[in-house]
Amino acid sequence: MTAPEVIKAADTLVEAGRTGTACPPVRSLLAEGDVETAYAVQRVNVERGVAAGRRVVGRKIGLTSPAVQAQLGVDQPDFGALFADMAVPEGGRVAAGRLLQPKVEAEVALVLGADLPHRECTVADVLRATDFALPALEIVDSRIADWDISLVDTVADNASSGLFVLGGTPVPLMGLDLRGVRMTMTRGGEPVSEGTGADCLGGPLNAAVWLASTLAGMGDPLRAGDVVLTGALGPMAVATPGDRFEARISQLGRVAVEFAREGDRS
Repeated sequence: MTAPEVIKAADTLVEAGRTGTACPPVRSLLAEGDVETAYAVQRVNVERGVAAGRRVVGRKIGLTSPAVQAQLGVDQPDFGALFADMAVPEGGRVAAGRLLQPKVEAEVALVLGADLPHRECTVADVLRATDFALPALEIVDSRIADWDISLVDTVADNASSGLFVLGGTPVPLMGLDLRGVRMTMTRGGEPVSEGTGADCLGGPLNAAVWLASTLAGMGDPLRAGDVVLTGALGPMAVATPGDRFEARISQLGRVAVEFAREGDRS
């Protein structure tokens, strides 16, 4: 049976998302630093989503930046689930009020063509399994008020997932230097974030190896067709109604999204 504190934390996060009112940190409901139980909370709400008809289409990796890891006092990334209804079309618009406190970051997405079942995954395994890469925007969100999060909070909250946007032109990995890609993200035409592939855990492939090995060890490996958001290439930026973000990633292309203004139903 699932522990009562796990159900309570899961219920608290669901209620915050349902009402649009952020909740206090859920770490007070769990043992300090208990990441394993935090993943149990995440798993409860992912299973609830699947039971309600939502479709899992991949995973996202968070905490790939050394600066953010140092801020939270951790030495490894985390992960969350991606659902099909979290996908926003490239150049599309996010309805006002859909998210509580969104922020945007630019990433490299990998789309798999084969399973990654090995507990000790290698870069070669990831290269062979990947069909293509895409530029991506992750719109992170937190059900925790004021982003007052610890590692336990963000893990329980599906790694602070919100929405994601994939670019429309697939790029095969042959000859592609993901570690060396350069990213610039603008908001309203003004630069707000810059970075390189190396800023994401030393390279997006390293992040994917960590995720594949971790999930295989948990008995829930990455599968053919999965989308993998490998982690931010630079700092995230706060999104407000009316904002338009565009990221350009060398060798991969561009990807953009807009945030509707309050009362804009178009």
